[in-house]
Parts: sequence; structure tokens; C-alpha cells
Amino acid sequence: MGSVVNSVHREPWYKGKIVGQKAPLKLKDIWALRVRLQMESRLRELALFNLGIDSKLRGCDLVGLKVRDVCHGDQVASRAVVMQHKTQRPVQFEITPATTRDAVQKWIKQSELKSEDFLFPSRIHDSPHLGTRQYARILGGWVQELGLDPAEYSTHSMRRTKATLIYRRTKNLRAVQLLLGHSKLESTVRYLGIEVDDALEISDQTEI
Repeated sequence: MGSVVNSVHREPWYKGKIVGQKAPLKLKDIWALRVRLQMESRLRELALFNLGIDSKLRGCDLVGLKVRDVCHGDQVASRAVVMQHKTQRPVQFEITPATTRDAVQKWIKQSELKSEDFLFPSRIHDSPHLGTRQYARILGGWVQELGLDPAEYSTHSMRRTKATLIYRRTKNLRAVQLLLGHSKLESTVRYLGIEVDDALEISDQTEI
């Protein structure tokens, strides 16, 4: 009888929400935000934004980066290797010179960060580094500033942005798989939201 009493009609959790992959950022939005952050000297956000795009890391891996992960001595490296928290598999990424390397270098210098320090220390006392929720809030602010629909974007939009651009330009699924640190090509196919037939056709044409 208890089950009958408790069977109150509930709206599905996804009602009114967009279910599925979050949208990657467009090039014009990337540059619009970069310019704004530079003009307003928001170094921490600029470093976080540029590194988020370049690294294609999940939010938990991005906020957990230490200075030593991206630096050789006192210089920001051209490439970095990070162990992914979710898969415990290493993934390598490039740190582009004109945008990301410069922004990260300036942020480290301004904040006087040492090798063992977290790259993005938290401003909340009981947390050693920026949390994923804080990162999501910061991203929400960026989306708002760009005049985009907040329901269509999340921190995964940052992870997907460069991967999607690389795929569109090269059609090289294997390369994108390696850059995202996926163990299976099928995961990359789903992540990019491309059709399986299209993916297999491209995969057949891609010599490794």
C-alpha cells in the first residue's frame, strides 16, 4: 500500500533542459572573450580560459594542475603531460605560444606561484585549488558576457572546443582520440557527436 501512496507524479528531471552534449565555443566567441579578458587585465581568467581550450582537459584535471605540470624551470613549456583523474591514463597537450603560454606565464609571475603550488589556487580558505563548481561558475560568467544561452554550455564545452575544430579541419578521428585521452574510438565518436557511418568512413581513410 505504501508504494501506492508514494507514487506521486513527478516531472522528469530533464523536462525543459537540453539533454546531450554541450556546445563547443565558436572561434569568434573565443577571440571576443580573449580580447575582453586581456583588456580588463583579468589574468587568472585569461590563463584558465586559454589553458582550458588548449589542454582539452576535464574540469577536475584542469583545476588540479600544478605549476610544475606546465613549466620547465621558470618557463612555461610548449607541451605538458597530465595523468587523467577519471581514467588514470596520461594525456599530452600543447601550450600555444602567442596566447596560452604568455597568459599562463604572466599569471604565474603576478601571483608569485612556486613549482609545487597549484596553478589556480582557490580563494576559498578550505580548498587548496579552484574547485570544479567554481570553475563552472566562472564559465557561466563568460557565457553570459558573450550573450550565449547558458543552458547550451558547460565546462565540457571547453574540452570539446579545440577537439571539434581539429576534427572539422582534419577529419582525423585517431588524432582527436589521442588528444582527448579516450581509450576507445567509439568514445570519441560519441563525444564529438558525429554520425557513426561518417566516423567509420573517415577512420578507414586515416592511415596510422
